[in-house]
Amino acid sequence: MIDFVRSLYLTNRFFTGLAITAILLIISYINPTLYRLAISCFFVFLAIVIIEILSLYRNKEGITAQRKVAGRLSNGDYNDVEIIIHNKYPFGVRLSVIDEVPEQFQNRDASWELKMDKNEQRIFQYQLLPVKRGQYHFGKINIYPSCLFHLVQRKYVFQESRMIPVYPSYIQMKKYEFAAFTHQLRDYGIKKIRRLGHTLEFEQIKEYVRGDDPRTINWKASARANDLMVNSYQDEKSQPVYCIIDKGRLMRFPFSGMSLLDYAINSTLVLSNIALKKHDKAGILTFSNKLSSIVVANKKPNQLNKILEALYHQKTMYRESNFELLSSYVNSRITQRSLLLCFTNFESYASFLRQLPYFVNLSRRHLVVVIFFKNRELAEIIEDNPADTLGIYTQVIAQQYESDKFLITKKLHNYGIHSILTYPEDLTVDTINKYLELKARGAI
Repeated sequence: MIDFVRSLYLTNRFFTGLAITAILLIISYINPTLYRLAISCFFVFLAIVIIEILSLYRNKEGITAQRKVAGRLSNGDYNDVEIIIHNKYPFGVRLSVIDEVPEQFQNRDASWELKMDKNEQRIFQYQLLPVKRGQYHFGKINIYPSCLFHLVQRKYVFQESRMIPVYPSYIQMKKYEFAAFTHQLRDYGIKKIRRLGHTLEFEQIKEYVRGDDPRTINWKASARANDLMVNSYQDEKSQPVYCIIDKGRLMRFPFSGMSLLDYAINSTLVLSNIALKKHDKAGILTFSNKLSSIVVANKKPNQLNKILEALYHQKTMYRESNFELLSSYVNSRITQRSLLLCFTNFESYASFLRQLPYFVNLSRRHLVVVIFFKNRELAEIIEDNPADTLGIYTQVIAQQYESDKFLITKKLHNYGIHSILTYPEDLTVDTINKYLELKARGAI
């Protein structure tokens, strides 16, 4: 009986019908000629309610439902969620569906109204866009069917609560991996880099065929074989590639709802995957005021999973980043010349100058790429036409801030240090471009 009361819901139509019946009964006391009509309406209304209740409750499982969602969600991407509903009633019903999505989405609109015929099964989808890593709690699926005049509803509850983790963007990782190895990178804005010179590993000597580079002809081998022979080369492999992620307070800044740290983490996962597919060694290092996670560069089969798990647990620190500690650790522990991609950000040109000696120190033994960010909102302010004095002052400050960024790029170039100045949404593409460019130039 308690379960029956808890699962029975009265609709707005029920209260409207009840109000009309009550009004007729009140009027019948004033005008006795309407008494029979009022009583008849009351019993008809009561009969319809009883019929609807009996219809909805005569089947123990009149409605079944199931939510299908991946075992983990991809941060910064749209993730599909499916709800499968089966109407087992021998008549058509109207359904109100409410899915309890995780509170992180602040979504109060995960509800739908639909009609289903008897014994019909329906699948409908919606998408969720997480912008922060961590555990997301999915609640239950609540379904309220009604029939006939839709005066009452029966509540069905499906699926126990479930925790689903949000990981760095494995969707982007798969997308760029597929593009990289099907020669479709240009569709994503990734440039095709012309290979310069022969900074490759020797593989074998083979017979010349039309289309081979004449510069690879081996004249001594050709003389011995009395035929043209060419040297065959392959890409240099097993080059260590480290993604270094600054977790200081400046990486906390949000853009489009996602922090700079999460943009850097997503790009690190994508680049690490491509580096491993190119037979290089991939590793990561994170730091703020102290060193955090370190995954030594390797190309073992489980390396990508190690990197993924390490990236999942990263959190922004609200401290000043210690580049001196980073420089000391890298120079003492990473002995083989490596490509170091450092994701960081700077408040001003003056703050950059304080860290410059440490980048210079790193560049003596390694190939360093400093990656930092442009602000899309500042770019819009600069391109705007201010209408008042305040607008002009704002634009001048924005121009000064952008000028500092370009001065940083120029200063790094003067010391032979590569840099990437990019918008957060373009970070992955620009980072892959730089990696492929350095590979093509034989810089690593």
